[in-house]
Amino acid sequence: MKPDFDVLIAGGGLNGPTLALALAGAGLSVAVVDTRPADARQADDFDGRAYALALASQRLLKALGLWGGLAANSQPIFQVKASQGQPGDGAGLFFLHFDSAEIEEGTVGHMLEDRFLYRALLTAMQGRVTLIDGVSVTGQDVGPASVTATLSDGRSLTARLLIGADGRGSGVAARAGIKRQGWDYGQTALVAAIDHAEPHHGIAHQYFMPTGPLAILPLPGNRSSVVWSETRANATAIAALPNDDFLSVLRPRFGDFMGPITLAGPRFSYPLSLSLAERYAAPRVALVGDAAHGVHPLAGQGLNLGLRDVAALAEVIVDATRRGEDIGALDVIERYQSWRRFDATSLALGMDAVNGVFGSDNPVIAAARGLGMGLVSAVPGLRRGFMRQAAGLSVDPMPRLLTGQPL
Repeated sequence: MKPDFDVLIAGGGLNGPTLALALAGAGLSVAVVDTRPADARQADDFDGRAYALALASQRLLKALGLWGGLAANSQPIFQVKASQGQPGDGAGLFFLHFDSAEIEEGTVGHMLEDRFLYRALLTAMQGRVTLIDGVSVTGQDVGPASVTATLSDGRSLTARLLIGADGRGSGVAARAGIKRQGWDYGQTALVAAIDHAEPHHGIAHQYFMPTGPLAILPLPGNRSSVVWSETRANATAIAALPNDDFLSVLRPRFGDFMGPITLAGPRFSYPLSLSLAERYAAPRVALVGDAAHGVHPLAGQGLNLGLRDVAALAEVIVDATRRGEDIGALDVIERYQSWRRFDATSLALGMDAVNGVFGSDNPVIAAARGLGMGLVSAVPGLRRGFMRQAAGLSVDPMPRLLTGQPL
């Protein structure tokens, strides 16, 4: 019997719909099962949640025909400045500066609000991708030629391939017998949007403090997104404060270089952990995004890693389809795993190491830290290498979508 769809995607966040659009654009039939109702995804209220899209991620969105409608609402990142700080003192000694003028491709990336990206994806899926919202995938049964997914409303759907884009607690991964490794950081991220009196000039700031990193990321206008990682106990107490008291704690950490600051929207918080799937592939199953690798947000690479997965998996599936191969066969999906697992794991563990090194007050570690950052700052080749990594330009081989080419 012919399956209902070529590909069924569990998870309607950002990676799932992006993958669906890439595959549908190449002629495959795709359905996305999203636990959240569609209208909840399309709210237009500003809430301050935003993503630092690497240059390669922007090119992927352009290849899918989405960037033209998103560019006007984005904020280019022209520079990144990193410094060691202490709670109460704002930025400490400045030690690292990345300037996009040093790479030929242009800006390191763009900041884009969650609300604009979600809405663009949902609009683009209309008429091209089947969206099944307000339900979840609760079961899966793998057969020789297809996989049958059971939904929470009792329905069953068949597909040649099931994609787990359902986050760190991926049910798809668990039911496929894929185990996870990782640990809790003992930190919580506090997220908020801030209005400030002075312009940010498209500069992203990262302060490394003993209790966790603080990122100040430029949004359009005199507004920035703050991702503030604190110890679990500190974060719980800070999150419970009224807005004025919250700002009183934030101000000395934020600094006064952009003038007076005020809250521009609601506040959010979420616990931080590392969660790595031991495999990205199983018979008729593949994992992308946080279902494959949940990472620390300090470098803003979580979504970018997921979009790298999307680009690689879409290319593997589309190329296999054109060769007449079974896209759900394990040997086909393992090509994707071989392409992505080392890169994603290396970057995840690298961010884990940075968080540990820069969160230490040990004088020996502090000396080594200063020496290393001084070396990166002083050697243009090293500095450019870090910038190209941040821009998503160091993936080898580079999936076509990440270069802006269609599949």
